Amino acid sequence: MSAQPAARVPSPPAEPSAARSVWLVTQRELGSKLRSKAFVISTLILLGLALVGVVWGAIAASNVQGMPVAVTAETASVVEGMTGIDAKPADSVDAALAMVEDGSVDAAVVPDDEPVGPYPYKIVAKDSYPETLVAMLSVSPRVELLDSSPQDSILRYLVAVGFGVVFLMAASMFGGTIAQSVVEEKQTRVVELLIAAIPVRVLLAGKVIGNTILAMAQIIALAVIAVAGLVVAGQTTAVEGLGGPLVWFSVFFLFGFVLLAALFAAAGAMVSRQEDIGSTTTPLTMLILAPYLLVIFFNDNPLVLAVMSYVPFSAPVAMPLRIYLGQVAWWEPVLSLVILIATCLAAILVGSRVYENSLLRMGARVKLREALAG
Repeated sequence: MSAQPAARVPSPPAEPSAARSVWLVTQRELGSKLRSKAFVISTLILLGLALVGVVWGAIAASNVQGMPVAVTAETASVVEGMTGIDAKPADSVDAALAMVEDGSVDAAVVPDDEPVGPYPYKIVAKDSYPETLVAMLSVSPRVELLDSSPQDSILRYLVAVGFGVVFLMAASMFGGTIAQSVVEEKQTRVVELLIAAIPVRVLLAGKVIGNTILAMAQIIALAVIAVAGLVVAGQTTAVEGLGGPLVWFSVFFLFGFVLLAALFAAAGAMVSRQEDIGSTTTPLTMLILAPYLLVIFFNDNPLVLAVMSYVPFSAPVAMPLRIYLGQVAWWEPVLSLVILIATCLAAILVGSRVYENSLLRMGARVKLREALAG
């Protein structure tokens, strides 16, 4: 009898490449977020509030009225074309004075029977000296500012708040989600199954990339809403000056978020319970909150903004604002971006080491020194 051929044992499936593994984890992160009703609803609410805020702010900025001042036919030309004055025509001098008396205007500019110097008119107020109006109507030398900003102060404030709020909400929302996801996987022991199939750093990379894609999609949607809202409100001048800063903001936010995402993942790996997340993520939350507060209080301070634009955690907010205000040379955004990228790479190295050394440690919170030392 002839010998029977030996049965062929199927070879085990080849392990996926690192790139394939990263993409699988990324898909897992994207799918879990997009299937979450809470995430979808909160995102829609955020976009709706952003649209309402942009339209309301733009309309408020365009409807700012000046000081109400009554004028007659003889004095109407005195205040014509002056910003900050809302001229109210009166049929006569007596009618103008009556408007001052009943409080419908702050003051009146009427002909003067006994003119003083070059002024053939006088200012009539009710019970307080109208210093602002006097200063505006006084003859003074022409003033030219070498470093003047063409942007309206209200629009500047709105842009500053917009950049600050978007960075704060997106970074804190997705950063906190990453930390909670890591702790949840530790509690349920899912992480042990995951790292049995893929390296720890691949798992971290997939988490960071997945949440970065979601955060960038949110940023792009907010940028589109901001532009559309300004166009609807008739603020076309603001839109023309906002295109470049929005592009720079997106680029800075990309690297700034990757930096924070790696640190949030590391912070989540250092604890084993959801209740303990705050103890490791609070310092990161403060780093996100600080640029928001600083840009609100110091948006008109060039020195503070200049310093903030080179600090990695505040550069995504401060540098685009300075670009919008026209306060930067061409090389400054490039230098600031290089500093941010270098810091981002350092944060990834530190975060991955802490993440790798803390992920399988259960129980008490892992101290940072122990996590770094392994």
